[in-house]
Amino acid sequence: MKHESKLTSQEKEQLDEVKVQQTSAREFASVEEVLRHDAGQTVVPPGIAERLARSVQNVPPPERSWWQRVFRR
Repeated sequence: MKHESKLTSQEKEQLDEVKVQQTSAREFASVEEVLRHDAGQTVVPPGIAERLARSVQNVPPPERSWWQRVFRR
């Protein structure tokens, strides 16, 4: 069954404008927050995702901190 919209074209336009205003009124506390938000909204192309996954595999694990080396068990 198809839903019939009872909104007029003018009301639809106003509703669309409100949705745009609501999504564009976002404030961020830091640059990192902006980047995280953008990353969540952006689709990564499969080729780039594959190259990134291969690149990350070659990164060595971080060194243990000095206190972990001193108090090693």
